[in-house]
Amino acid sequence: MPHSVVLVEDDSATREHLARAIESSGDFQLAASAGSLAAGLAALRERKPDLLLTDLGLPDGSGVELVRAAAQSGALPLVISVFGDEEHVVQAIRAGALGYLLKSDSQAAIARSLRDVITGGSPISPAIARYLLGAVRADAPEPAPDAPQLTEREREVLRAIVKGFTYEEIARLLEISATTVATHVRRIYRKLSVHSRSEAAYEALQQGILKPGD
Repeated sequence: MPHSVVLVEDDSATREHLARAIESSGDFQLAASAGSLAAGLAALRERKPDLLLTDLGLPDGSGVELVRAAAQSGALPLVISVFGDEEHVVQAIRAGALGYLLKSDSQAAIARSLRDVITGGSPISPAIARYLLGAVRADAPEPAPDAPQLTEREREVLRAIVKGFTYEEIARLLEISATTVATHVRRIYRKLSVHSRSEAAYEALQQGILKPGD
């Protein structure tokens, strides 16, 4: 069965572009399309989708609230926004966003990102990834004595996560199995007290466990 998606975007032309991206693959079906925060929240309650694709700047509030509601309900939330709105990326990740894409991405790229999330990935547009890395100062302090201690292998996996690699790509890169990668990721989550790969990358950078150059 195709995975169901709730789409929330207030601009009608952009909403149509995104809807075509969702429906261009037999892997997904558009369960509901909304143009406001209120309508999006209602669609989440009524449709109980597998994924949420939402803008952040909505006429009646912030899409961060939708991201939070989706994460709590078990849906996989992705944010789609415009270049220049990167300052909201941390808010969205904190709320549970598993990916952060640009509206200018092609329909094929958006469909690939949806598939990536379903298989455990955390797609982030390269422009957004650069902003996230640049948001942490290059001279960040050394890890505090009470900072989580990651093994060297866990650091290698985390570096690959920051770069946006999938579990399968990390497995090939480190010459280990995808199952072993998943085990390392679970341990990283537990040590950093996070629930998504994007949040793990952010916390590691914030705490000085990794530096932007990593």
